[in-house]
Amino acid sequence: MFQTLYSIHASSWAILVITFFITYFIQKRKVPHMILRLFYVVMLGTGIGMLSMMQFPATYVVKGLLAVILIAVMEIMLSRRKKQLTLNGFIWGALLAVLTLILLFGFNVISL
Repeated sequence: MFQTLYSIHASSWAILVITFFITYFIQKRKVPHMILRLFYVVMLGTGIGMLSMMQFPATYVVKGLLAVILIAVMEIMLSRRKKQLTLNGFIWGALLAVLTLILLFGFNVISL
C-alpha cells in the first residue's frame, strides 16, 4: 500500500509542477487551473496517507508544511497573473526556494 501511495505521490508532484507552468504561461487558464487544483488534492491526500503509515516523522511533516506553503505561493502567483499584476522577484524566488527544499527533503538529501 505504501509503495502505491508513494508512486502516486511522486507522479502527482511531477504533473503538478508541469501543470503549474502550463497554467501560468497560457492565456486561457480555467481548465488547466482546475487540473492543477485536482493534483493539489491528490498530492496532499497521498502525502497525508504516507505520513500516517510512517507515524509522522519530523522530516516529512516539515516537507508537508513546505508543500502547503508551495501551494499557497502557486495560487498567489496565478491570482496575480489573472489580475494582471506584476510579479516581483521575491515571489519567483520563494517558489524556487520552497520547491528546491521540498525536493531535497523528498530525496533525503536533507533530514532532521
